[in-house]
Amino acid sequence: MGAPVTVASDQNSAGVPWPPSNPRAALAVLVSGGSDSAILLAEAVRAYPAVFPLYVRTGLHWEEVEREHLDRFLEAVRAPALRPLRVLDEPIRDVYGAHWSVSGEGAPGADSPDEAVFLPGRNVLLLAKPLLWCHLNGVPEIATAPLGANPFPDATPQFYDNFAATVSSAVNGSVRVLRPFAALHKVDVLRRGRGLPLEHTFSCLRPVNGLHCGACNKCAERQHGFRDAEMPDPTRYAG
Repeated sequence: MGAPVTVASDQNSAGVPWPPSNPRAALAVLVSGGSDSAILLAEAVRAYPAVFPLYVRTGLHWEEVEREHLDRFLEAVRAPALRPLRVLDEPIRDVYGAHWSVSGEGAPGADSPDEAVFLPGRNVLLLAKPLLWCHLNGVPEIATAPLGANPFPDATPQFYDNFAATVSSAVNGSVRVLRPFAALHKVDVLRRGRGLPLEHTFSCLRPVNGLHCGACNKCAERQHGFRDAEMPDPTRYAG
């Protein structure tokens, strides 16, 4: 693993300090290729006895390149506590149809507002199977990395708590969703990731030849984040 991460004492969604000082149970972490979930995973691996990264594959345009980056990041932070990646399939093409997230055509550009990248039901898809996986595998908590500025209706505290409760009640179980970064902004999270191999993270809506396009909404967010954090941007951009 890279250099140690300086970790502040945050409060997660349940009011518990993050990362916990001496956790005894395993933790699942919902990962994409993005910097936020990568940093969350790295912090969890340093604290928990076992960490299971879960990736939900829905068939969106950028997922192949995203997975390549994620695999490199996981290799770079390999540690005894880190378990192999579990990929859970939740195809959405039959519902989204010709949506830009599936086709790659007309993806929101750098000047678009955050609301332009809303994907209907995204967190329903990202949590349904992982919560069931945790229940069936005896993992009591799953951590995910939404930030404080997330404007979408499926990123509220009520959504996460209610959805977890609904799934748990359906299987007579109890799995909690932790959101340790829910009060933070992109710049705060990036600063926590100093020393991590963030060049292997990925957040782009229309990759070009395996690289960030440099011109979409997510590339702009990434560029601004590194700039505001006063950190070198390690990303290779096609544009």
